[in-house]
Amino acid sequence: MCLCVRRTVPWRAPGMEGELKMSNQNIYDNQEFFDGYKKLRDDPSAANYVVEKPALFSLAPDLNNKSVLDLGCGYGENCIRFLELGARKVTGLDISAKMLEVARNENSSPRIEYINKSMTDLDDITDKFDVVFSSLAVHYIEDFDKLARDVYRLLNPGGYFIFSQEHPLTTALLNADYWTRNSENDIIHYNLTTYTVEGERKVAWLVDGVTKYHRTFSTIINSLLGSGFVIEKMLEPVPGSDIMEKYPAYKRYIHKPDFLLIKARKNS
Repeated sequence: MCLCVRRTVPWRAPGMEGELKMSNQNIYDNQEFFDGYKKLRDDPSAANYVVEKPALFSLAPDLNNKSVLDLGCGYGENCIRFLELGARKVTGLDISAKMLEVARNENSSPRIEYINKSMTDLDDITDKFDVVFSSLAVHYIEDFDKLARDVYRLLNPGGYFIFSQEHPLTTALLNADYWTRNSENDIIHYNLTTYTVEGERKVAWLVDGVTKYHRTFSTIINSLLGSGFVIEKMLEPVPGSDIMEKYPAYKRYIHKPDFLLIKARKNS
């Protein structure tokens, strides 16, 4: 889960010293990163509090007496919220031991189980779930096809996969040149480039060399459809004018949303 927009840095070949792969590497257990993330978590104007979380929960079905899996659960705040919405049992999965330590200390419940595991390694999970959520984590996964198939297998018939990710227009760029501005430093437009070039991107977010993956809209949708899902709803949330007035940085959303959210259902 992220709390801000990341800055891209020039692409580097896989295997270079210092690269940080989220598919299998645990960036949140990097102490420098973890300390920086904790500071961001306390910012009430952070994008996932103001924009992403409200959109994510707006897609939630009736959770009364449902079993929920949260992929990339982080500190477990969403897990607690799922219980408040009526979930019978919640399983939170995250690759970071540090994040799960916070989750167990601050967001524990007898009805929540936290598992230290990567989202790329779901093969040995045999439980079934009514809803699988994931907040701002799937763009760190290289093989989205496999993730979609894994989630489909883990869902009960009629179950939902609801996730948010960085918007494909954001993940597209290979460098940090996001915006064109005028002489008064006002944003004129977004500099969309390399949208059709899918694959690995390097970003600087709290530390250098974090790896994420760019996929086009059609690739994302076709992966879900190919796994058997029915797409029920998509969101590209934009803050209201009141938020833009209070936090002027969000006026950039008139040019490009930061997040894409999808609600997909497993066929009965």
